[in-house]
Amino acid sequence: MSYCLDVNRGKLKCHHKYYHDNIYGFPCKNDNEIFGRLVLEINQAGLSWDTILKKEKTIKKAYKNYSFNEIAKFDEYDIKKILNNKGTIRMRRKVIAIIYNAKKVVSITEKHNSFKSYLDKHHALNLSGWVSLFKNEFKFVGNEVCKEFLTSTGYLKGAHKKSCPIYKKVVKEKPMWNY
Repeated sequence: MSYCLDVNRGKLKCHHKYYHDNIYGFPCKNDNEIFGRLVLEINQAGLSWDTILKKEKTIKKAYKNYSFNEIAKFDEYDIKKILNNKGTIRMRRKVIAIIYNAKKVVSITEKHNSFKSYLDKHHALNLSGWVSLFKNEFKFVGNEVCKEFLTSTGYLKGAHKKSCPIYKKVVKEKPMWNY
């Protein structure tokens, strides 16, 4: 998803530029933010990133500001609300997977103190190792979802090229791929 060339040429839409310059590849500050990136990547599967960025505020609201503790409590009523909300991605399999994954993250945080510490523990894995780990723990997490989730959160290198002006900003934030 590296938009570095388009950003440098000034071709990106405003929401893409903001995401590129301030979010993509930067380490997350808390577990809900990390989980939110996973929610977005699951929702994006098979769709354009433009669609996700346009709907991100509504998705975030529908998924309780990405609070995995709240999402883990979702029931059929909450599922129907999301599926009837035109501002979200209305695919039942994705909604069910996100709820399942929220429950897994609750369990992970009970064992590892945080989702971040769990991910940090595995930071040295290559992509195939991450995919294997994620497929054992989560739903709706194929190669591309894993790759983009881990790249967007700074666990895998590749969000920005060295020639991109944002690359140095990301490195200053100490992404896990740099260790």
